[in-house]
Amino acid sequence: MSWFYLVVASMLEAVWALGLPKTEGFTRLVPTVCVLLAMAGSFILLAQATRTIPASTAYAVWVALGVAFAVIAEALFLGRSGSSLRWVFLALLIVSVVGLKLTGPKP
Repeated sequence: MSWFYLVVASMLEAVWALGLPKTEGFTRLVPTVCVLLAMAGSFILLAQATRTIPASTAYAVWVALGVAFAVIAEALFLGRSGSSLRWVFLALLIVSVVGLKLTGPKP
């Protein structure tokens, strides 16, 4: 269940990261509330995940998947796909996350 929490926390990290520009420096109420809720949810789920996943692994996965989700969301919803080399490096990032999962301590 901890890995599920970690994946959802990473998705919420991408939500708040992509939502930050919409807040216009935290001057717009609705986007600001959405970003703050996504931040809170992301941190709460990350904390839950660290109950059984080492903090160093959980943090690395949280950041890496957050980046991956943000890049994919930008490509799908904002038309910012970037170069093919960008996708190669994103794939390497995902491979690294899978490696952390496979080589981590067994519960």
